Amino acid sequence: MDPRSLSVIVAAAAFSPNPDERKAAEQNLNQLQHTPQHLIRILQIIVENGFELPVRQAASIHFKNFIAKHWEPHSGDQIKILPADKNVIRDQILLFVSQAPPILRVQMGECLKTIIYADYPEQWSHLLNWVTSNLQHQPVYGALFVLRILSSKYEFKSDEDRAPINRVVEETFPYLLNIFKNLVHVENPSLEVADHIKLICKIFWSCIYLELPRPLFVPNLFDDWMSLFLNILERPVPAEGQPEDPELRKSWGWWKAKKWVAHILNRLYTRFGDLKLQNPDNKAFAQLFQKNYAAKILECHLKLLNVIPIGGYLPDRVINLILQYLSNSISKNAMYELLQPYLHPLLFQIVFPLMCFNDNDQMLWDEDPHEYVRKGYDIIEDLYSPRTASMDFVTELVRKRGKNFPRIIEFIVDIFKKYDEAPLEQKPYRLKDGALLAVGTLCDKLRQNEPYKSNLENMLVQHVFPEFSSPAGHLRAKAAWVAGQYAHISFSDQSNFSKALHCVISGMRDPELPVRVDSVFALRSFIEACKNLDEIRPVLPQLLDEFFKLMNEVENEDLAFTLETIVYKFGEEISPYALGLCQNLASAFWRCIDTDNGDDETDDSGALAAVGCLRAISTILESISSLPHLYGQIEPQLLPIMRKMLTTDGQDVFEEVLEIVSYITTFSPTISLDMWSLWPLMMEALADWAIDFFPNILVPLHNYISRGTGHYLTCKEPDYQQSLWNVVSVLMENKDIDDSDLEPAPKLLGIVLQTCKGHVDQWVEPYLRLTLARLQGAEKSSFKCLLVEVIASAFYYNAPLTLGILQRFGIAEKFFTLWFQMLQEKKKSGANANFKREHDKKVCILGLTSLFSDPAGQLPGEILPHVFRGLLELLVAYKDQLAESAKAEEEEEEEDGDDDDMDELQTDDEDEDGNDENPDETDGSTLQKLAAQAKDFRPYSDDDDFSDDDFSDDEELDSPIDEVDPFVFFMDAVTAMQVSDSLRFQSLTQTLDPHYHGLASNIAQHTEQRRAEILKEKLEKQSSTTVTS
Repeated sequence: MDPRSLSVIVAAAAFSPNPDERKAAEQNLNQLQHTPQHLIRILQIIVENGFELPVRQAASIHFKNFIAKHWEPHSGDQIKILPADKNVIRDQILLFVSQAPPILRVQMGECLKTIIYADYPEQWSHLLNWVTSNLQHQPVYGALFVLRILSSKYEFKSDEDRAPINRVVEETFPYLLNIFKNLVHVENPSLEVADHIKLICKIFWSCIYLELPRPLFVPNLFDDWMSLFLNILERPVPAEGQPEDPELRKSWGWWKAKKWVAHILNRLYTRFGDLKLQNPDNKAFAQLFQKNYAAKILECHLKLLNVIPIGGYLPDRVINLILQYLSNSISKNAMYELLQPYLHPLLFQIVFPLMCFNDNDQMLWDEDPHEYVRKGYDIIEDLYSPRTASMDFVTELVRKRGKNFPRIIEFIVDIFKKYDEAPLEQKPYRLKDGALLAVGTLCDKLRQNEPYKSNLENMLVQHVFPEFSSPAGHLRAKAAWVAGQYAHISFSDQSNFSKALHCVISGMRDPELPVRVDSVFALRSFIEACKNLDEIRPVLPQLLDEFFKLMNEVENEDLAFTLETIVYKFGEEISPYALGLCQNLASAFWRCIDTDNGDDETDDSGALAAVGCLRAISTILESISSLPHLYGQIEPQLLPIMRKMLTTDGQDVFEEVLEIVSYITTFSPTISLDMWSLWPLMMEALADWAIDFFPNILVPLHNYISRGTGHYLTCKEPDYQQSLWNVVSVLMENKDIDDSDLEPAPKLLGIVLQTCKGHVDQWVEPYLRLTLARLQGAEKSSFKCLLVEVIASAFYYNAPLTLGILQRFGIAEKFFTLWFQMLQEKKKSGANANFKREHDKKVCILGLTSLFSDPAGQLPGEILPHVFRGLLELLVAYKDQLAESAKAEEEEEEEDGDDDDMDELQTDDEDEDGNDENPDETDGSTLQKLAAQAKDFRPYSDDDDFSDDDFSDDEELDSPIDEVDPFVFFMDAVTAMQVSDSLRFQSLTQTLDPHYHGLASNIAQHTEQRRAEILKEKLEKQSSTTVTS
């Protein structure tokens, strides 16, 4: 089909008012898109000026989407674009990109990015030659545009993955530098010049982000670049053409160029110009940077900031970057000396005014309070905010150069005094706002140092509490925030704590939305600090009601975090409200999801708030764990969320939803059929994309099998046993999946065998075959242990059946040899190298003990003595580990009792005493103390192979073998053998040397002790049941 005819179909698919015609055109395009040269014809429509711009734009979107989806086929996918077509597209797109109108260049840029990321350098080796050649001829914009995309591919690459960028820098930077010089010397430069400079800066940024390319280590070459950057930083932006609108102004090309220069200089300074952070190879460069450039940049930055006190314009992002540079200079002695003479005007004429409430804040507060709240609690906004950078500067200054702290406090106190003395109509509300922000920002320092520490309560009463009733809404909000910052101090008069708490609660009913939101966040701190919950109990229903009114208005994860704190603090007391809370949180979750699916892809507030809602629901479910009847009421409210979000739609919240499923399947009196309907969804996700969540999926699957055993065994539609096998077998047979990712798989097999004794004979052989096959190639010791434990569980399930299968496989003797080797393997310290957890040892004990029940002829005679001796060692090790755990638990309880006393003695920042002498040097004694503390906390000496394998959350799960005492199980098996086969028993005991006789005697004594303890526990339980009934 020729391009003209194709353009008619493209236009109809995009613009036809007739739905049928539009649908037919879309289907036609879908049929044509895989035909040879189709993409080339689409590109012709985009390129040729003879087609109308809207049609070209629609064609560019179709082109971009197809390229993104099919240029680099996934493994096993059919090739949708022929290699010959790819060659033509690569060449033609380069010719077009420099001439394209901006609206089309954006789409072409996305296409180029997909192609370059997939093909360079292997399939597009001549791309760099094209860029280098076109940098030497006007116009150069197309070459700069392509080079920017090419360099961005390597922005976050390191080591060998970064190798191609070195050649790119070597071949293009000489031309880039020449272009940059020419642009800087253009008289009366146009906006086009700024756009070119901005592109060069972005290329430079991508090339130096992680590592400095070697060519830039040449001093003369680097000096040329720095001279140009400093030129752009220093020179005033052209007055002509600067937009009046603030939003357009900050995005204006010349301010963008200045922003990128500041960005680059900060990166060079913090990553490559800091002597403390450099390896020996880069130290010379760091010294060169500190000596030749750091001070010049500081001087330029201070000059730029000087426009602020006189009302001049500087974009927020540029101010933020400059203040970041200044903050990083504080700890460096030479830089701080240069900064010191300017500190007073910098602090009190520039930094402090930036912290104050301003006209833009007031406009946003009045016109769009929801946006005001969003910006105030948005982490990304903080990264760009001059106010946040100002707060960081002040914090860093008092932390590293403590002698400045008193004069900052004097300045704040002076503002408080002037505010108090001014008549109502002349009160400097905005200055007071800035002062309160400073007080909140410096809370850690103020709480640690006298004389401020002992005056904090008085400061709050005199200067913060009155603002809860201020006529200025922003001061009411700031008062709530500051009160929350200091909620944890020790109040000498408890009524002051109560007053602040009730003012914060009242703030939740304020007519101004930002005040209500700040009050909720402050409430979280007060609830955490509250020692007497009677302060809150009477108003808890109203409090929760206000909460949900606010959640209906604002989507913010911090709201849900505050609710979590309330639920956690009140525990079971929340139970009367649990159903209503979950209903409201479920409704809020759906609203957040709807918002997140909206148009604004850059705003993640909806997704974050949705996660917050689910976390709060989990906290509620945990708090009512001792009231299982409530789960049946709450479950229907949460089922729609669970059903929807256990599919690919819920990948962003999958972990949180699995936690909810885990709580319900753990604590509900029974697992409902509705909850069973989630099993297929989890298994489908696990088989398809959710392998990273396997440990999370393990918990509900464990609950289904162990708490709903009857349904698991009898249901055939769906067949849960077959479903489990289908997924686990595919995963364990996949050699590309790492051992560590597969650890839940053998745990599941063990759970089935331990839970379903006598009911799953048909699965024993498949389970053993699968486990033994994976064991042959297993490398990670913890995974090998889990695989061995599957076979141990099979022995516990049915020892004669399992042994017979192993012998039929011809692998029984080989397996026992491996098992005994693993049991005997030690670390250098003498600790067991394998089967480290209590649960591991118990499974091995039950499995080996079960072999005693085998007929005499089935188990080879030479193996039984090894089994017996191994069991004695295992039982002693298990007994010792239980004793150590009990002792550790007892010591932990004692330490918990001492924590409150320690809290009074510790501070967050005790070593930051404001020492001005030499903050560049680290306190050696502090490091020694930290090293000693770290050593105390290490559970193993340095010669041990310390690893995460030693720890696991699995021991917290209820196990089907929890009720089986391994000592009693062992002694009963030995006694049964003694009665049923005395000759075999006698032969076995005669092989024991005195050491093992001693172990046997030890175990026999301990078993009798355990029998007495078990009987006592049983009688106490019966007595308790009788009293209750």
